[in-house]
Amino acid sequence: MNCLPRIVLMFLAVVAGYWSVQPAAGQDTGPAKSRKVKREPQPLTAYKGRRIAQTMHYTGAEWLTRDNREQEERCSLMLTNLGLKRGMTICDMGCGNGFYTLQLAKMVGEGGQVYGVDIQPEMLTFLQQRAALQGVTNIVPVLGTFTDPKLPKGKMDLILLVDVYHEFSNPEQMLTAMREALAPDGLCALVEFRAEDPNVPIKPEHKMTKEQILKEWPANGFKLVKEFEGLPWQHLMFFGRDEK
Repeated sequence: MNCLPRIVLMFLAVVAGYWSVQPAAGQDTGPAKSRKVKREPQPLTAYKGRRIAQTMHYTGAEWLTRDNREQEERCSLMLTNLGLKRGMTICDMGCGNGFYTLQLAKMVGEGGQVYGVDIQPEMLTFLQQRAALQGVTNIVPVLGTFTDPKLPKGKMDLILLVDVYHEFSNPEQMLTAMREALAPDGLCALVEFRAEDPNVPIKPEHKMTKEQILKEWPANGFKLVKEFEGLPWQHLMFFGRDEK
C-alpha cells in the first residue's frame, strides 16, 4: 500500500516530461545545424585564369558620357549592329547612368521595353533623372545583385553587356540567370575591350581576349552565334543558349 503513491507519482512525472518536449503543431523540431539556409556565394577575385576587375564606382559615372566616347569606341556603329527592332524587350546589363539605355529605349520605341540593371542604386538614380529630362518612359530600372540581375525569365530578346562582364564577381551565377532570362531566340551581345591589342588604352584587368571569353561562356551553357569585328577597340560577340 505504501508503494502505490510512489508508483503513481513516477508515472505522472514520465507523462509530464513527455508532453513537455513535444512540439506544437507545425513547429520545426530539427536541430539548428541541420536547417538549410540559403547563402550568397562568396565573390571571386579570379575566374578561369582571369583576374576579375573591380566594379566602377558611381562617382566615376561621368566617364560613361564623356564627349569623345563616340570617337574612341564608335558607339553608334555598335548599336546599329545589334539587330534591334521596334517592340523588342531588351536589357542593358550594368547600365550605369544610362548612356546606352536611353539610346536603346528610343530604338525599340514605345512598344518596346528596356530593363536597365545595375547593382548601385545611385547609378539607377542617374538613369531615372536622365530619362525624365529626355521624356523617355519605356525603361524599367532594376537593382540587381552580384549573383542575380532580377530579370523576368524567358522574356529578353537581347541582353547587352558593354564593358561590364569582366567585373562580375560571380560570373557563373550571373551567366545562369541571364540564360534563363533569354527568350527562346534571344541573344546576349557581349562588348569587351580587346586584350589582344596593346594599343587599346585600358587597364589590363578591364580587357578580355576572345580566347578567354570562349573559355567562360560556352562552359556555362552558351554558344557563339556571330561576331562583329568592325569596332576600333572592342570585341562584339553574340551568344545564344546552347541547348546541348
